Amino acid sequence: MVENSLSAIAPSPEICAQLTEDSKTLALILDEMGKVIVGQEAMNRALLSGVITGGHILLEGLPGLAKTLAVRTLARVLDAKFQRIQFTPDLLPSDLIGTMVYHEATSDFTPKKGPIFANLVLADEINRAPAKVQSALLEAMAEKQVTLGDQSYKLAEPFLVLATQNPIEQEGTYHLPEAQLDRFMFKLKIGYPNRNEERIILERMANQSSPETFKVFSTQGILEIRDRVEKIYVDDRIKNYVLRLVLSTRKQEFISGEEADAKSLEKLRSLIHIGASPRATLFLIRAARVNALFEQRSFVTPDDVKAIALDILRHRIILNFDAEARGFSTDDVIYQLLETVNVP
Repeated sequence: MVENSLSAIAPSPEICAQLTEDSKTLALILDEMGKVIVGQEAMNRALLSGVITGGHILLEGLPGLAKTLAVRTLARVLDAKFQRIQFTPDLLPSDLIGTMVYHEATSDFTPKKGPIFANLVLADEINRAPAKVQSALLEAMAEKQVTLGDQSYKLAEPFLVLATQNPIEQEGTYHLPEAQLDRFMFKLKIGYPNRNEERIILERMANQSSPETFKVFSTQGILEIRDRVEKIYVDDRIKNYVLRLVLSTRKQEFISGEEADAKSLEKLRSLIHIGASPRATLFLIRAARVNALFEQRSFVTPDDVKAIALDILRHRIILNFDAEARGFSTDDVIYQLLETVNVP
């Protein structure tokens, strides 16, 4: 119903034609990544969505699931500058952002920029670094700049932090602050490939040489797509739907019976300690636009919002002790939320 009504108010034919070409470009990028990364289509789409929107990504999964390989492959396909930083307990902020170097001959300090000055920065095992390093990284994520001495230096665009963490090995790790978690647009949970996918991996990777990928696009082209994505139409009913989803996670917000099933919502809220932040509202709209582009549409539907809701909300909702004691996960609550809130 929404799709039929929105099609009449889509952007101009010229913009629609550009968006159609952009959709084909994204498909080409995903196909090129698929030469190396098998069975992780959702992860590849989310990585590409993050690059387009400028939203940082937290990847959670066991070792050996191609998280690092996927980021490296995306950088190669986009001809983007890539840096991998292994986070350890003895890491210093200067190891990340750089430092000021004193030159005795001139008595001057000059900046020596660190690995953060790249397009795609992989923060491997991010939760192993102490608070000072996290603080330096947070400035880069939030402000797209770093401070060396008394000068601030802008980072290149596109700039994206892709952080990994191991969900089971917690010895020697630091808890990531909620403020930093909220800066990540997506939190992706990476699972094992199925039997057929693992057989393909075996055939491709059994030899020392991995499949070769080529540059099929550029970072400048990504920035141009970013500008056009903002022209994808979002109807007021979609905006209200996103608001209902986010506000439904907060106990103090009133939700009418026309907006959600009251009885189910009451049960749902009884499981939540902290609801989603306003940043979730913004990210849901941005990611839904990119999902519409993947689907070759110039307007957003509720299905676009549902498709990305899990990855955007799972690290922004904190369950209470009762929910954890009863075996509920954040993903369980989000699935219930999508069923409880009325769809336009």
